[in-house]
Amino acid sequence: MRWLNHELYIEPIDTYIDPVRPVKRAIITHGHADHARAGHDHVLATPQTIDIMRHRYGANCAGSFQPLAFGERLAIDDLTVSLHPAGHILGSAQVLMEYDGRRAVVTGDYKTHPDSTAQTFELVPCDLFVTEATFGLPVSSTPTRCWKSTGFWHPSPPSPNAATSSALMRSARHSV
Repeated sequence: MRWLNHELYIEPIDTYIDPVRPVKRAIITHGHADHARAGHDHVLATPQTIDIMRHRYGANCAGSFQPLAFGERLAIDDLTVSLHPAGHILGSAQVLMEYDGRRAVVTGDYKTHPDSTAQTFELVPCDLFVTEATFGLPVSSTPTRCWKSTGFWHPSPPSPNAATSSALMRSARHSV
């Protein structure tokens, strides 16, 4: 697909996905600092990601924000964009682009097993799937295990983060 390049630049709409430097138009997949940065003129993201960016970088960290709910379609010229749950953190999204009869998905980070801190990953049919490679090496592959915390067992990935741990404890009616 010549309209989406290796920098995740979407040529037909002059927009980048998770750009590393400030740009005129950005689609942000989630609120972690390696994906969401301040200084863009216009940001399209889920409402939760926008909230995280404003909390992290300040209310005026972008010239303008445009929230897009999961599953909502936005037509920009001849290209349609929609965001779908990535399961990584609250508000994390996969970006589906439909253009010239083709469907491309860019994931950002994602997690396929559900937990109570993020919307559950949604498998999106597409012609091109662009994924993060952070955990692509076999050395990074760790089987799911059970861990014990405050007196209850729960299936979870290894090394749960603080948000996951807090949510699990709250779901078991423990104070956090």
